[in-house]
Amino acid sequence: MAVFVALLRAVNVGGTGALPMAELKALCEEIGLSDVKTYIQSGNVLFRSDEGEAKVQARLEEALARKMGSSPGVILRSRQELEHAADNSPFPLAKPNYLLVSFLPDEPPKDALDKLVAPGGEEVHIAGREIYVHYPDGSGRSKLKLPALKAGTSRNLNTVRKLAEMARELEAK
Repeated sequence: MAVFVALLRAVNVGGTGALPMAELKALCEEIGLSDVKTYIQSGNVLFRSDEGEAKVQARLEEALARKMGSSPGVILRSRQELEHAADNSPFPLAKPNYLLVSFLPDEPPKDALDKLVAPGGEEVHIAGREIYVHYPDGSGRSKLKLPALKAGTSRNLNTVRKLAEMARELEAK
C-alpha cells in the first residue's frame, strides 16, 4: 500500500475552513483510507491506500465537499516528494519557520515570477510544483503578492520535514 500525505488548503487558518483533525481522521477512515494520522491543526493528514493518487485525491475531495459544503482543495505528495522539497531548499540559511514551501497541483506558468511584488525583501524560487518563499521578517505582516501561490497550500520547512519523517515511519510499518 502506498503512503500519501494530503495537504488541505485553507483549513483552520484565519478563521476559515474549520475542520477539527479528529473529524478529518474519521472522514479519511470512512472512505477506506488506512493508518490515518493527522499533524497539527492546519490540514495535514497521512494515510495508506491501494488506490492511485488521482483516485485517492478525488475521493478525499468529494468527502470533504460533502462534509464542509465545498472541498478546500487537496494537494497530495509522497514521502520522497516532501523529502526532496525539504532537502533542496534554495534558501539554506533561512530560519525554517520563515521559509514557506507552497505545494501546487501543477507547475506554475513560466511567467509566474513576472507578477511578483515583494516589498519586504521576500525571496522567491520556483522548483517544479513547489514555490519557496523566504520571509525575512516572517509571513504574518508580509505584503508579498504572487498570484501563482493562490492555487496551492503552504507549509513551513519545519512542518515539511516533520511530515516527511512521519511518512517514512508509516512506510516502515
